[in-house]
Amino acid sequence: MAGFRVLELAQFTFVPAAGAILADWGADVIKVEHPVRGDTQRGFLNMGGIQVDPDRHPLMEHPNRGKRSVGIDVSTPGGQEVLYELARASDVFLTNYLPAQRQKNMFDVEHIRGVNPNIVYARGTAYGDKGPERDVGGYDGTAFWTRSGIGYALTPEGLGGALPQSIPAFGDSIGGMNIAGGISAALLHRERTGEALEVDVSLLSTAWWAAGASMTQGMETGEVMRNAMPGSGASVNPFMGNYLTSDGGTINLCVISPTGLIRDTFAHLDIPEAADDPRFADVLPLIQNADAAAELIAEAFARKPFDYWRQHLKTMRGQWAPFQSLLDLAADEQAIANDMVAELELAGGGEPFKVVRGPVQFNHEPLETSRAPQASEHTELVLMELGMDWDRIAELKEAGAIA
Repeated sequence: MAGFRVLELAQFTFVPAAGAILADWGADVIKVEHPVRGDTQRGFLNMGGIQVDPDRHPLMEHPNRGKRSVGIDVSTPGGQEVLYELARASDVFLTNYLPAQRQKNMFDVEHIRGVNPNIVYARGTAYGDKGPERDVGGYDGTAFWTRSGIGYALTPEGLGGALPQSIPAFGDSIGGMNIAGGISAALLHRERTGEALEVDVSLLSTAWWAAGASMTQGMETGEVMRNAMPGSGASVNPFMGNYLTSDGGTINLCVISPTGLIRDTFAHLDIPEAADDPRFADVLPLIQNADAAAELIAEAFARKPFDYWRQHLKTMRGQWAPFQSLLDLAADEQAIANDMVAELELAGGGEPFKVVRGPVQFNHEPLETSRAPQASEHTELVLMELGMDWDRIAELKEAGAIA
């Protein structure tokens, strides 16, 4: 994306995450922030019940790495003129503001296209930019998790209440990748045809795409899967399920098709004799006697600790995985080998700050990234690159149009 400029007028994580991905891919991403307040998310000092250090801020570094920040008050005529000058020099305009705010402050598509007809105009919304709720805002907790059916599907019926979303910005980060992909396709389209497109991605559509296989089944049959309480219900395939180890860990078996894998699986579970039991020796009887096999497997796992199984199952031909926390993954040798973590030097110094790299890798090389900007950090530099002289910059600052 080197050579492309993205002008981002957005807050929180959903749309800024798209800008972060494009910055990782080489684009020059200019983040427009209010000259006094900055991105509202800079003021968030609590994240999922955990206190946040404002100088080492996960909700700023994750979706804003690699950008430059310009402080502009887009509610002022002077600020709008500066925004238009930036838009003239940009390939993409990226926003998540609601329609009323876009119109009031004159940065909706007709205003931006009025100064640059060739710009790709990208919107991230809660529920879509069409329909009766076009003007309704939302977050991933409302649009992605709650309304979409994701939270409902993951909440076991016997829980006695709705399962809360425990990962902040979960749908935001997935949706940001969708926006980045849409923008990339729109830029390719513009290069081939000369036509500049509008790009729309909503948190609601992001959730439905993520649950697309189940939702497609539901629209076809009138039934969708819903999570069950652990240990409830009969087994269908005993080689699929979560099994507790002697020290309270969990191993997930996921041998979807046991054909040719029965003897190897039982051998790795330290119960090789089970493969000679006529109830389990072939796929059909194994499925018919699933509950008995599952009980045998549960007893086998319960005899040894989690770390034993993590090592012992590495040579098993069928699929399995250790049940890990997000923090466990940070030390996972496979995650480290695939460069899933990047270390940033922050403006305030101190220990390097670790962030998750974007999921796309080119030629096996880890993408380079840099820290998120401080609010309005690059205002003068970016405006001078546009050819604006210092007298005008000082005049705009005095008027409060920029910072």
